[in-house]
Amino acid sequence: MEEALRVILLVGLAAAALTTGALTLNWWMEPERRLRRAMLKSLGAVPEALALSPAQGRAAGLDFDGGQVAVLWNRGAMGLVYAFDEVEGGEVIVDGHVLARIRRGEARKSLDVMAPDAEQVTLRLMFADARHPEFELSLWDATLPTQTGSPAEALRLGRRWLSHLEALLKG
Repeated sequence: MEEALRVILLVGLAAAALTTGALTLNWWMEPERRLRRAMLKSLGAVPEALALSPAQGRAAGLDFDGGQVAVLWNRGAMGLVYAFDEVEGGEVIVDGHVLARIRRGEARKSLDVMAPDAEQVTLRLMFADARHPEFELSLWDATLPTQTGSPAEALRLGRRWLSHLEALLKG
C-alpha cells in the first residue's frame, strides 16, 4: 500500500512538473514577448519607440542613442536594422487612405482626421533600400480576433512615430 501511494505521488509530481514546464514555455514563446526579445537583440538596447503587431509577427523599434531603426517580421526571426540616414519617411494609413506622411525633404502632411471606427490603421516606414524600400506594420486591425486597444490608440501611436521620424529626418 505504501509503495502504491509513493508511485501515485511520483506520478502526480511528474505531471505537475510537466505542466509547469509547458506553461513556462508557452509564456516564453508568447508572440509579444518573442518580438520584444528579438527587438532588444537587434538593437542591442531597449528601443525608445516600439510598435508591435503580434498577430502579424512584426515589430518596429527606434534607438536614438544608437541612431538606428529596426524592423522585424516572421515573429522576430527575420529583420533589418537601418541607420537613421537610410530612413526616407513614414505614413499612417487608415482604411487604405494615407492620412499623415513625413518624407525627407517634404513638409509633413498632418493627421487632422480622427477615425474612431476605423477598420485598419497601418504604419508604413520607408527606407533607402532597393530590396526592402517599405515596411508595413498593422497598428490596429478590427478583423483580428485577438486585437487589443482601439483605433484611437493606434492613431496616437502612429502620430508619435511620425513625430519621431520627423525629428530624426530634421536632425
